[in-house]
Amino acid sequence: MPAMDLIGGGLLALWAALLFGGFLLGSDPGRRRRMPRWTRLGSSAVLVALAWYGYGLAALPPVRGFALFIALGMTGGFLGDLYMARVLPSTSRVLSGMTAFGLGHGAYILAAWLRLGRLPWAFLVLAWLLAGGLVRRVVFRHAPPGILRWAALGYGLLLATTAGMAAALAWDAPPFWIFAVGSGLFLVSDLILAGQLFGELDFPYVDDLVWLLYGPGQAGMVLSIWAAMAPG
Repeated sequence: MPAMDLIGGGLLALWAALLFGGFLLGSDPGRRRRMPRWTRLGSSAVLVALAWYGYGLAALPPVRGFALFIALGMTGGFLGDLYMARVLPSTSRVLSGMTAFGLGHGAYILAAWLRLGRLPWAFLVLAWLLAGGLVRRVVFRHAPPGILRWAALGYGLLLATTAGMAAALAWDAPPFWIFAVGSGLFLVSDLILAGQLFGELDFPYVDDLVWLLYGPGQAGMVLSIWAAMAPG
């Protein structure tokens, strides 16, 4: 992966300071979340800026198209964060957040497809089976019948599609390992979140753990823009 310039490196450092600094310096007597809301949302906003900056650096058409979809995906993720944090009004923050995240993952999938030029069925089927089984275990056993149950299944399969596409891309082009790791961390963070929402999963600082997986996951996907700019 090519080295970042001063602006890109500065944005990445600011993201890390907001996310990890918020955890280290925050406090919560209830032992659920040390990170203040402004540091969490601020870290996501910085990743949006980094993604669009990477898009601005991408010169060649194949790289530029990939970078565009990654930037759109990160923007969708940030909107999802705003819904989940109740910054944006919604009658159902969970459904609105899942919709925004889902649109973002649609963009990530298009980015991977643009580079692969095919659908890697072996990777996708394996990812779908794994995610479907986990969603059934976490959500279907606890959530009452209704739209949220099926929305969670569809969303889980969508995230699995991103992970499968990213894994296939990394298999074909090793510099994209960071895309695969990022999508995997995103998937794990959302499974923990689903356990909270539907399965009564609870342990100290569980909310922080979700963000400590989700934030680096998003960062890895954004940094895949620089992987796409690697020679060869």
